[in-house]
Amino acid sequence: MSDSATSTDASGSANLAEAMKRWHEQTLSPVLKKSPERKAEFISEANIPIKRLYTPADLAGRDYERDLGFPGQAPFTRGVYPTMYRGRLWTIRPYSGFGTPQETNQRFKYLLGLNEKALTIAFDLPSQIGYDSDAPQAKGSVGKVGVAIDSIDDMHTLFDGIPVQDVSVAMTINSTAPIILAFYLAMAQERGIDMRVLQGTTQNDILKEYVARGTYIFPVRPSLRLTTDLIEHCFHHVPKWNTLSITGVHMREAGATAVQEVAFALAHAIVYIESALERGLDVDEFAPRLSYSLGCYRDLFEEVAKFRAARRLFTRVMQERFQPKDPRSSMFRIYCGTLGSTLTRQEPENNIVRIAMHALIGALGGAQAIFTAGLDEAFALPTERAAKIALRTQQMMVDEFGITNTIDPLGGSYYVESLTNEIEERAAAILQQIDEMGGMIAAHESGWVQQAIEESSYAFQQKVERAEHVFVAMNKYLPEEGREADPIETFRVDDSLEKAQCERLAQLRQRRDADRAAALLERIEQAARGSDNLMPLFIEAAKARVTLGEICGVLRRCWGVHNPMQSY
Repeated sequence: MSDSATSTDASGSANLAEAMKRWHEQTLSPVLKKSPERKAEFISEANIPIKRLYTPADLAGRDYERDLGFPGQAPFTRGVYPTMYRGRLWTIRPYSGFGTPQETNQRFKYLLGLNEKALTIAFDLPSQIGYDSDAPQAKGSVGKVGVAIDSIDDMHTLFDGIPVQDVSVAMTINSTAPIILAFYLAMAQERGIDMRVLQGTTQNDILKEYVARGTYIFPVRPSLRLTTDLIEHCFHHVPKWNTLSITGVHMREAGATAVQEVAFALAHAIVYIESALERGLDVDEFAPRLSYSLGCYRDLFEEVAKFRAARRLFTRVMQERFQPKDPRSSMFRIYCGTLGSTLTRQEPENNIVRIAMHALIGALGGAQAIFTAGLDEAFALPTERAAKIALRTQQMMVDEFGITNTIDPLGGSYYVESLTNEIEERAAAILQQIDEMGGMIAAHESGWVQQAIEESSYAFQQKVERAEHVFVAMNKYLPEEGREADPIETFRVDDSLEKAQCERLAQLRQRRDADRAAALLERIEQAARGSDNLMPLFIEAAKARVTLGEICGVLRRCWGVHNPMQSY
């Protein structure tokens, strides 16, 4: 800034301080004497003290071009694209999966019939941790929290009648992500579709599984190898695919604060980027295809500021540590959505309002894709009616309320800008702390990350129990004593579907070329004990009708399984 600008700012600050003092003495103090504020102290859910009023004085020392800039330019605080929603709306991503591929295929067609062009697949627990549906470990869990996918034939059924070349498909899968994606790519090839036109995302973020969800299989280092295999393969063969969605949302669900969510997600990103660089890739060859997933929690302004701070801090991390030449490598493209832990079973219709607020947070925060949950997801998988309401919520956000007319509409708010600065500074301090430990892998091994999340979770729950954090109709504004909860239709997966899935799996094994399948499993084992990229073999095995559980069985034999009681 010029000397004249600095002088003007200094004079303006002095005048503002005087005006603020007069307001406090003449206007505020008499009111406070008669009517005190509701609380002695206001604190955000990330434990950031909230001032009564924010003014330009709270942004002193900030430089507009350096800290905010313009959309589509570093540091991307105001958005990753120059026109944002005026030119390119966020992707509405319905999230669905249950039972067998046949049932989920019908739900996908229903959602696509509501004028949608993107899908997100929920996989059942056996698929997530590498067991076929007929494995003893899978009994009772097949199709219950997502769709069962055992083979390429299931992938064919899942997308029967759906033009995958025209639909963006996201896969919420981690430990088995390379194998599941191999099934999808092999299915597309058998349909005669060029892999280079396929668009979508694999979550593929195994590191957060060790501190949050727990759906890991192998020790961390071979798991990181699989993640990097997928990144490398897609760079060469599936260039439009987002290879990794680095996910803060699950750590947030486990109890992390908004600040920890940002810091831990970025710390994981650093590990993945370093792994790909060690593989010989240039940062600009893979970083533009990384995406990031953050949650939409309850404090609207803090959550919007979180998204803005994450974009800015990530840009600075990328430029300082990895020096990319392509601006897209520094874009923190966000997929966000409803956190299930914010939804309640009490008066479930209230969840419609909560979910609408989550969509608003995503839009005001500049997200590239938004998921809205069903109002009934505190009970079960969503019904068609709940899924439709969730979808219509976003469609109304797009077309009815003027939200998409201007870029970063909360930019310039003294409060939001102050929160953005505070979240960035606190997250940067955590990153520095992790660096001092020797990096994120070392922080995991020491148990520090898990402990930090557990402490935050406990502190939050204590505040919920004291009704300091309010959940309407759960810990405040309770229904009349003795009144039963309002009835709600819920979705249930038919237990008979597990038997049907197992029967189809048995038929697949009977009709395939058993010698070819066995030979490919042998080749996978040899490659797993070496260093070759496993993705080409996974694709070849998929076409030979080798199953997910069989491939994972070989990898378990080679690498063992992760024991959380031991170091990585």
